[in-house]
Amino acid sequence: MGLQEIDANKHDLNRRNFMSLNTKVAAFLAVAPSYAFKLCPEPNQKLKIAIVGTGIRALRAWGLELVNGYSDHTQLVGLCDANIKRAEAFKEILGIPVKLFPADQFVRMIKEQEPHIVLVATTDNAHSKYIIEALKSGCDVITEKPIAIDETQCQDILDAEKAHDQKVYVGFNVRYMNDSMEMKRILDSKVLGKIISVGYQEYLDNVHGASYYRRWHGKSKYSGSLFVHKSSHHFDLVNWLLDDDPVEVKAMGGLQFYGANNDFRGRNCRNCDFTEQCDFYWDITKNGLLGKLYTDCEGIDNYYRDGCVWDKAIDAPDSGSILVRYGRGAHLNYSFSAYLPYEGQYISFSGEKGRLDVRIFHKQTWMDEVRSEFRLSMGTGTSRSWVIKPNEGAHGGADARVKDNFFKNGHLDPMNQRAGSRAGIMSSLVGIAAMKSIDQGRTIRIDELMDFS
Repeated sequence: MGLQEIDANKHDLNRRNFMSLNTKVAAFLAVAPSYAFKLCPEPNQKLKIAIVGTGIRALRAWGLELVNGYSDHTQLVGLCDANIKRAEAFKEILGIPVKLFPADQFVRMIKEQEPHIVLVATTDNAHSKYIIEALKSGCDVITEKPIAIDETQCQDILDAEKAHDQKVYVGFNVRYMNDSMEMKRILDSKVLGKIISVGYQEYLDNVHGASYYRRWHGKSKYSGSLFVHKSSHHFDLVNWLLDDDPVEVKAMGGLQFYGANNDFRGRNCRNCDFTEQCDFYWDITKNGLLGKLYTDCEGIDNYYRDGCVWDKAIDAPDSGSILVRYGRGAHLNYSFSAYLPYEGQYISFSGEKGRLDVRIFHKQTWMDEVRSEFRLSMGTGTSRSWVIKPNEGAHGGADARVKDNFFKNGHLDPMNQRAGSRAGIMSSLVGIAAMKSIDQGRTIRIDELMDFS
């Protein structure tokens, strides 16, 4: 675990006890379920993949890495987007021959190119449409989170998956980060006993946080709110770590910083009269990839990637608190802020036998590295702390692990990181229920939103 001892006398686990913990973790992993996963139906055949939604997320997380790192296993056979000029730019950046299709020819793309898998990376509100069409057309689906933005979309996806005997998976890369895997090992070892409560504080800084509000994500009709788009990562992580389902949700929150909470605004940064006085001015022209994918393509769909964070159409809450009760009795106290001077998470698990505290630091002015600080404190008054660092690569190496899990035949999944439709739906439903709770001022039960039978 990369242990770093702190106060080796009174406030530390002794070596024998800590070695016992390591033994429990190792024993758990030895019996954890593992199985081969094979999407490709024929031996020695490449997995044929089509992508719908050719924005920067699809490019960085899927397209470039598939072409550069997984071409022995996969073949990209189709690109589809409502903005065909963006699809052309995407293809040019990839540098491979691949056929392009406008959004209204999505089904034709599947019929002609016969992909095994469709990767869905559109705006969140369109995920369900393309997921269901792909299932009907005989394809498995891997979708970006969130799987859907409302309960009707969730129900339709679940019903379509059952009806057409295909599978939907969600690319929850947070499950594959080093600190997440460390938390999973500790909780699954049962060293803390029954988990009674979980604390999760999410801090987005005024660069990362603001980026959501200058894009479509800040408008709930596209994203379902950041409680659905962004926080679904966090809800899925807790669901996965506890291996339990959320039962009911109570929330409060609102839009208190971005949107109409300012005296001036413009359409977008490049065409604004207030660039000198706005702390959130951002020059998109300095980013070549974004220029190719967005600014060069604005004439087709009028989407401005450098939109104003003070746009009065923004309605997604930028702060809030959510209380979630789980099936086996644990409760989660989750808070979210998207405008702070620093970024990171503080996650804690309080159990019958002890407590695990995890502080995740992203690069900040006083720190030259990303790291996660763990402290395991037992009921005996002893504790041990250590540091976990991310791997190289996108999202601390997690993006590569996601693709290994999905695209390498025979890859084992001992920690159950490969998330299916149910995991995707459960994570979305927490955010969906939170928004309903804020709007209606009451506790929302998950089972009032969907029928899982």
